[in-house]
Amino acid sequence: MKQIIKLVILSLIGAFTKKLLGRHVYALIITSANGLCYAVDPEDYGVGRKLRMTGEYGLDEIERLKPHITPDSKVLIIGAHVGTLAIPISKLCKDVVAIEANPTTYNLLTTNIVLNSISNCRAINIAANDKDENIEFLISRANSGGSKRVPKIKKFVYYYDNPEKISIKAVILDKYLEEKKFDIIIMDIEGAEYFALQGMQEILSKCKLLVVEFLPHHLKNVSGVTVEQFLSVITPHFSKLTIPSKQLVLDVSGCVDCLTEMYNLEQGDNGIIFEKV
Repeated sequence: MKQIIKLVILSLIGAFTKKLLGRHVYALIITSANGLCYAVDPEDYGVGRKLRMTGEYGLDEIERLKPHITPDSKVLIIGAHVGTLAIPISKLCKDVVAIEANPTTYNLLTTNIVLNSISNCRAINIAANDKDENIEFLISRANSGGSKRVPKIKKFVYYYDNPEKISIKAVILDKYLEEKKFDIIIMDIEGAEYFALQGMQEILSKCKLLVVEFLPHHLKNVSGVTVEQFLSVITPHFSKLTIPSKQLVLDVSGCVDCLTEMYNLEQGDNGIIFEKV
């Protein structure tokens, strides 16, 4: 209950901030700790607020990825948001493909690519899916990073800020992307990971490392899948799993029990890491 109250209060503060700034203010420009600039939605209390208050976001994840990135690496980011990972990573590797389903956030992403003079990052405004279709999608106002496909089980935590429901294009990435070989894939799409992973089995078979968000409430309510179903589209392609929040490294053949325990205890991780060894 306390968490819900906090979310509602933050959403009201965000709405008031946007109204106070004026209806013609589309974004605020933030100078970040690593010397980059980001345009962020003034109503966004998630990534936007963190950038406004601290000047940084996702630096720990970038540091974890650095040992795996070379100047020749190709990186696919699914759920790129405003580019807080895509833009710094593009400075370390050869190419980045950044996919963002939310059309409003996508506009900020493309703005940030231009603001930072990035030439090796291609942004695409589609949703990754297990079939080619239009899907219903929630545009979260208070936390744009929480925008997601309409959940199978509707919970207040997904609707507290009165999100707009729109229809967006969803595609099978194995068919949509001409490039199939990426060294690293980073995925954070608010519970739609299972559907996206089903539609990119060829791409997964060629990549070296997959970083994917693991949040039990997303699996249960958004995609409606079990841990076993979630892992079934990942483990055939990888041999090792790292769970940063628990400082655990496991063989994928023995990771079901650990992730099931986390699932049952509602313990999540912003990015568990699957590797080929």
